Amino acid sequence: METPQQLIDELIRLAFAEDIGDGDHTTLCCIPATEMGRQKLLIKEAGVLAGVEVARRVFNYFDPGLKMTVYIEDGAEVKPGDVAFIVEGKVQSLLQVERTMLNIMQRMSGIATMTRRYVKAIEGTGARVLDTRKTTPGMRMLEKEAVKIGGGVNHRIGLFDMILLKDNHVDFAGGIENAINRAHEYLKEKGKDLKIEIEVRNMDELREALRVGGVDRIMFDNFTPEQTREAVAIVNHRCETESSGGITFDTIRSYAECGVDFISVGALTHSVKGLDMSFKAC
Repeated sequence: METPQQLIDELIRLAFAEDIGDGDHTTLCCIPATEMGRQKLLIKEAGVLAGVEVARRVFNYFDPGLKMTVYIEDGAEVKPGDVAFIVEGKVQSLLQVERTMLNIMQRMSGIATMTRRYVKAIEGTGARVLDTRKTTPGMRMLEKEAVKIGGGVNHRIGLFDMILLKDNHVDFAGGIENAINRAHEYLKEKGKDLKIEIEVRNMDELREALRVGGVDRIMFDNFTPEQTREAVAIVNHRCETESSGGITFDTIRSYAECGVDFISVGALTHSVKGLDMSFKAC
């Protein structure tokens, strides 16, 4: 299995392949190969900066001769007019890396900005904001890194690093008990040590999951805040708890105040707007 760093390198390679193809003919036709210059990353919208270290990898991948001077690091709150970094080197290289770098940084910074808003909304409750697998295909590692930069917590990365028994798994397995028991049998057979989480849709399923036991976390799917408060009391710290499903910025604090450990928010990655920035000659 490829490592996260290998997946990011592959993403960068594919991004350049789709953007440059057999050559950036606009740049090649009018900029001499020997011309040197510099460009700055100019922030045009308030938010949380993310992707600086990935940008460094983008530059180094395309042209190791590009020199990057960083003024603002990942996780910092930025405002219009801020200069995050300056890059010096061959002008041909600067022009060819521009769009790939900006696409990544705008997306990551938008996610970090959104995450920071949600994290601040539940400050003082003890609950933590989780991301989901509702990510852009191929960009998951970067998008989940952006969530962490914004102050959120990564849920599982993919289908391989945790067992999450969702409603369809439970239904196809023939119920809560069968699903949990089969999960334990599978882990024992394969010699794997993975956490087990199960999704419940009502109080009856919650009580059954607790009766069977053997899970690390229970997810309350589409519960109201009132139901969530009751469910947290029923669990009574026997395992971790998570709220999920239809939770918005306006309602997240009401769930956090119920005492859940985690709240998963798909909007962190599936409905985010990129942060406005540009890469300008200087």
